[in-house]
Amino acid sequence: MPVRINPSILTADFANLASEVHRIANSDLIHVDVMDNHFVPNLTFGPRMVESLQAVSPKPLDVHLMIDDVDRWAPDYAELGAYSVTFHAEATKDAVTLARRIRDIGSRAGIALKPGTPVDPYLDLLAEFDQVLVMTVEPGFGGQSFMESTMPKLRALRTATRAAGLDIWLQVDGGINEQTIVTAAEAGANTFVAGSSVFNATDPAAQIELLRAAAEAHSH
Repeated sequence: MPVRINPSILTADFANLASEVHRIANSDLIHVDVMDNHFVPNLTFGPRMVESLQAVSPKPLDVHLMIDDVDRWAPDYAELGAYSVTFHAEATKDAVTLARRIRDIGSRAGIALKPGTPVDPYLDLLAEFDQVLVMTVEPGFGGQSFMESTMPKLRALRTATRAAGLDIWLQVDGGINEQTIVTAAEAGANTFVAGSSVFNATDPAAQIELLRAAAEAHSH
């Protein structure tokens, strides 16, 4: 199973994002956290910022929408050409309809689950999504500690995707470092968002390779 490392620019230097994304050019995708100060208590990027970032990014964008009213706004990010658009299960009125709309526009469709959101209601709907993001921290801020209590969700997703023969990216986001990436990989994750671990490193590109090697050694 291929391993993907998608650094989050939430902990990058916002004043120099063009140069910052080139420091992580050996990543698989670049993770962009869009926050609206409603769904989560933080405010980050909007569509124009994503569009500008896409113009200078060496890798496709993995957009994670932590916003209210995703049924209205998520398709806009697909229209901008984002490679992947992930919305929160807790913010949509109809996850399947929204995922189909995102796919119709041409982006990969992802669904994200907060730590307290059960995965069971979505296990029979997995074919509708290209990615499931299991949040391993409460969404909203970088630098939080990894919640191992979310690993049973990952294991359930791995079992269900394999049983159905689906090639779905199982993503984790929050507190990912050289130790926790092993835990997540063993539980079934194959796509890893790392923010502080990468951008606080002296050499972000080397840190990406370190994380990749750790995940590959423990993925099943």
